[in-house]
Amino acid sequence: QVQLVESGGGLVQAGGSLRLACVVSGRTFSNYGMGWFRQAPGKEREFVSAISWTGGITTYADSVKGRFTISRDNAKNTVYLQMNSLKPEDAAVYYCAVAKGYSGSRYSSAYDYWGQGTQVTVSS
Repeated sequence: QVQLVESGGGLVQAGGSLRLACVVSGRTFSNYGMGWFRQAPGKEREFVSAISWTGGITTYADSVKGRFTISRDNAKNTVYLQMNSLKPEDAAVYYCAVAKGYSGSRYSSAYDYWGQGTQVTVSS
């Protein structure tokens, strides 16, 4: 079956950086778009970033544009989220997801497999 395993979360001070990784198994990774979403306590899950199957097209939520960078290594079945200049409002559980098609999307309905999440905590 398809499995996604996120890593790289942790505690960081405001202004710091973290790099999340998500390794996918059980699916031909290079054929599918990927996305990152996050959910803070008491809030709905929200879109963070997405990347197409080749990595040629990336999209970002306005709240993270210019600070976060999504990338992928198809040889390693891994998608990354480099997070710089972190703010307390970035604190959340971050989830990666495999899209149903070639493109990434800002809509969660476009994804059919999800990881278990990794916690990101940002201290002020």
